Order: sequence, then structure tokens, then C-alpha cells
Amino acid sequence: MAVNRVPVLKRCRSLDLDPTFLGYDKKSKRTNSRANKKMSEYGLQLREKQKAKFIYGVLEKPFRNYYDKADRQKGQTGENLMVLLERRLDNVIFRMGFARTRREARQVVLHKFITVNGKVVNIPSYLIKAGDVIEVKEAARSIQRFKDIAEITAGRIVPEWLDVNKENLSGTVKEFPSRDVIDVPVDEMLIVELYSK
Repeated sequence: MAVNRVPVLKRCRSLDLDPTFLGYDKKSKRTNSRANKKMSEYGLQLREKQKAKFIYGVLEKPFRNYYDKADRQKGQTGENLMVLLERRLDNVIFRMGFARTRREARQVVLHKFITVNGKVVNIPSYLIKAGDVIEVKEAARSIQRFKDIAEITAGRIVPEWLDVNKENLSGTVKEFPSRDVIDVPVDEMLIVELYSK
């Protein structure tokens, strides 16, 4: 399995991205030396794609598959792509506040701590559906790690398309998110332009 080991702050700096979108509260004191250089149209499109891939922790081949799936669906391809990425199980765990970062959410899922509709799911890319009930396994709720996570993520705002019970570490997906409630700083139209060449 391929793993992205790029230092987070370094990558955020190169993509001109705020680390808070990834769940990190650190800031880099360095500045990007290439910040003022003019970028070509292709460079801008590529950077938006890299930004989306980095935020959601998706590698090139699965990202292309998401794009193809979004292209086949009704509606705008860019919006469909963002909704598909937002529906990933590791992202939903992060949004519910059961993990500090998406990388940690991915690990929580891989370690079989999460159940979807009562069944253990250990696939971070599993696409949730409206009405799915997602919860931390009963045996894992008493683990100190989840207590620490609950303290840290207590102030995080849960999106309106999710209904979360912090005490029981469970939540329900009320509906699919629309593009206007997804707060990710990505211009999906540039990604569509890049892939449609």
C-alpha cells in the first residue's frame, strides 16, 4: 500500500494552503520562495488537483477514478467530485470529530475501531450513504486515545449534513453534503479543466 510521507507543513507551504484545513494547528514560519512567480494556466490547474489530493489523502489513481465516477453522474462534474471525496469514511470520521486529522482518521478506520450500520469497516475510502450510522466500536470507546481526541475536537464545528452524539461517539449521515457546505479551499473547475484536456 502506498503511503504519503511528505512533511505536512512543507507541503502546505508549497501548495499555499492553511494547515487548519487538515486539522493541524501548527504554522510554518518559513515563506515560500516561489510565491511571487507567475504561474501558467496548467500550473494553476495542477496545483488545485494536488491540493485536493493532499487534503483528502488520495493518491493519483484513486483520484482519477473518483473523477471518472463524478463525470458519469448527473450534474456538474466538479461538484460531484468534491461530494465523492467528502463521502469517504476517513473524511466523515474527521468531520465528526472522532480524529484530530484525516491521517489519524484513516488510521482509526484501518485499526477496525469504526462500525458502519453495526458492521466493522476497515476501508478508509468506503463511501458512506445517507442514513448510515457510524460509531466507534463499544470496546474501543474506553481507550484513552478517544478520550484525548474528544477533548481536543470538542470545539470543532460539525457540518450540518452530519448528526453527532459526542458522548456515545456515534453519528448519523443525514444527507449528502452540497458544495456550498464543503469548506475546502479548492477550485474544482480547474481540476475539471485539467482532466478534460
